[in-house]
Amino acid sequence: MSNTIAFIGLGHMGKPMALNLLKAGHRLKVFDLNAEAMKELQAAGAQVGESAAQIAKEAQMVFTMLPAGRHVRQVYEGENGLLQAVAPGTVLVDCSTIDAQTSQDLATKAAKLGLLMLDAPVSGGTGGAIAGTLTFMVGGEDQALEKARPYLDAMGKNIFHAGKAGAGQVAKICNNMLLGILMAGTAEALALGVAHGLDPAVLSSIMARSSGRNWATELYNPWPGVMPDVPASRDYQGGFATGLMLKDLGLAADAAVSQNSATPLGELARNLFALHAAQGQNAGLDFSSILNLYRQRR
Repeated sequence: MSNTIAFIGLGHMGKPMALNLLKAGHRLKVFDLNAEAMKELQAAGAQVGESAAQIAKEAQMVFTMLPAGRHVRQVYEGENGLLQAVAPGTVLVDCSTIDAQTSQDLATKAAKLGLLMLDAPVSGGTGGAIAGTLTFMVGGEDQALEKARPYLDAMGKNIFHAGKAGAGQVAKICNNMLLGILMAGTAEALALGVAHGLDPAVLSSIMARSSGRNWATELYNPWPGVMPDVPASRDYQGGFATGLMLKDLGLAADAAVSQNSATPLGELARNLFALHAAQGQNAGLDFSSILNLYRQRR
């Protein structure tokens, strides 16, 4: 491939996404504050840089995967920010999950500089990032999406164009609000059944084949030992952190306020995850550990 790609942010999601771009044969330059993450990408064939701006200057396509909106603004607009570093015509793709207003603001500023920008948050978790099966929810112009599509295809299997700038973030926020609600509800139902003496595996099988069926009962059961290879069966390590779910539910709450929308279940889920995250080290555990908020220890 003739184009050079810059990838900034090599955390739990960004690192496997970048590795999949390498596996697809793309020329890749990477940067992260974590030197060890960069060493791993370098060993896989990527070039490493001293700053985000440095690797972006020579790239035709720039991907960012960062923790929160303040980090995105800093990387794009701060000192030596990407908006000033890259050449006109560069395509910027932010895969972070942030507020839609920040994505819209950055896209507007990018357009004034002759740049194309997409917000493209993902769903699928670390497993999907490793397997290259992520779902991308994209906001922005058609032209930018078509230029980015070959690279998105290397990292995911579903690419949805949600609409104009910021639409990808709105779609992601809605999806994760529902995810938080259904995980809390699934955990509550399982805990109730087990409190009455039911086997959690049997109850899970019943619900998975009945009207209570959902993503958690099928693919991500929160009860330890019911499913292999999910965070619940490895002490809730890995996966999608409770703190990140709480952040996304906060984004949903802010989005609801901005439009005077009623999201009572979303707000309840946010409060439940906030209560859970405040106890011990739970914020770093997978979000399915919300089960421990309900589970009776005997």
